[in-house]
Amino acid sequence: MEDWIVILVICGIYLAVTLAMGIIPGMRVSDSVTGFVAGDRSMNLLILYFVMGASVFSSFAFLGGPGWAYSRGAAAFYIIGYGVTGMIPIYFFGPKVRRLGERFGFVTQAEILQDRFNSRTLSVLLAILSIVVFIPYLTLQMKGAGYVITTVSEGAIPQWMGAGIAYLVVLLYVYFSGVMGVGWTNTFQGLFMMALAWFLGLYLPYKLFGGVGAMFTQIAQSPAVSEFMLRAPGLNAEGEPWSWWGFSSAVLVSATGFSVWPHLFMRAFAADSDRTMKLTAVLYPTFQLFLVPILMIGFAAILVYPNVSPADTILPYVLTQLDLPVVLVGLVFAGTLAASMSSGDAILHSAASIGVRDGLSLFLPDRLKTDRLERRYIRILVVIISLLAYYFAVISEVPIVNLLLGSYGGVAQIFPLVFCMFYWQRATGYGALAGLLGGVSVTIFFLLYPGLRPFPMHEGIYGLIVNIPLLAGVSLMTKPESKERIQRYSNA
Repeated sequence: MEDWIVILVICGIYLAVTLAMGIIPGMRVSDSVTGFVAGDRSMNLLILYFVMGASVFSSFAFLGGPGWAYSRGAAAFYIIGYGVTGMIPIYFFGPKVRRLGERFGFVTQAEILQDRFNSRTLSVLLAILSIVVFIPYLTLQMKGAGYVITTVSEGAIPQWMGAGIAYLVVLLYVYFSGVMGVGWTNTFQGLFMMALAWFLGLYLPYKLFGGVGAMFTQIAQSPAVSEFMLRAPGLNAEGEPWSWWGFSSAVLVSATGFSVWPHLFMRAFAADSDRTMKLTAVLYPTFQLFLVPILMIGFAAILVYPNVSPADTILPYVLTQLDLPVVLVGLVFAGTLAASMSSGDAILHSAASIGVRDGLSLFLPDRLKTDRLERRYIRILVVIISLLAYYFAVISEVPIVNLLLGSYGGVAQIFPLVFCMFYWQRATGYGALAGLLGGVSVTIFFLLYPGLRPFPMHEGIYGLIVNIPLLAGVSLMTKPESKERIQRYSNA
């Protein structure tokens, strides 16, 4: 039997185990929207830690991270920078969100913002924005799964089919189990990925160079490598030295957006206590430790395997070139699949939940808004969003990290609303609408026309520069929200 067939069988076994682990937990929660979306608010520290950690260990980490280290050098450390700082705001507002969700029945981000700002229009806009930014994020995960299975099969299985196989498994357990299926599979996948990350990140530099120090010494001394490869802030997408404007604005936008990603934010509603929420926020940065060996994989390939394209495939490419035991290679590829699926499931579940709770349900008559029907609508939207993201995954040629950076610019525009929800009583619904619309519009404009930016900053920064003054100015010119509504949030 050829090696690639053995590796493919191992990946198939992994997918089967993941499917079983995803479906079984769903049998233990109530047959309600709260059970499907928030797991009956019963997630303990272990599950919540891995569910939130899965947003780091995704295709972005296992494929995009090494890809950036391989092609852009020190620029890849931006991933660690924003991941460490992005959780800080959640420590402060996460417990407040959990308490309000338990008291008033909120299960999505837009629901709680709609209530604070007393605006159904805001809810619909947030639902649209969330799904729009989720689609490229989910597409990113599917592209990663496709890369892995195509490489494993030595081209026998095309990328479109590989992505379809992996995400059919995700679709099934999200459809049947909701957030608890996401939680338990993420715990299993997280432990699996941690072990593989450290093994690969230490083994490859030792195998190819004799150690991490020797690896960086040879890269620095090689005339074939740009002198800026190991000099912060690394290279940009064109292979030229990246400006500090670009690097620092990417970190700032990513950290800001990270704390308010709807699928991450919604996990506060699933926590079983304030203590669990705070401990998760405190412990979360430890996940960044496992990005260090992941980046070492990309650095290890710079000299030994030059000119691999696309750069996002460098990890699976290296594994096929080394003389490793076939079972070990199979486990590594399965771990890479786990990285893709562990983020994709949370994104898919959240996108469908938001689309129904904060969009569709606002326009349905009361007779069509029963708990049972709402859960059914969410499941239908799970299927629709899966198919839409799959379409983009098959036809898109955009690099993985670029997809994620584009999404962050849009989602970062939610941060001022979340901040004002708890910490500025004078903020109004009209102000929130004006800030969000202005910020998103400017972000999209500079995303489409990057040559018009006054400075080489991330487009999301320009969005925030417009968003915050609009939110503040319009709020001060409009009637304040009711004292009762404001007190509910200021005292949370």
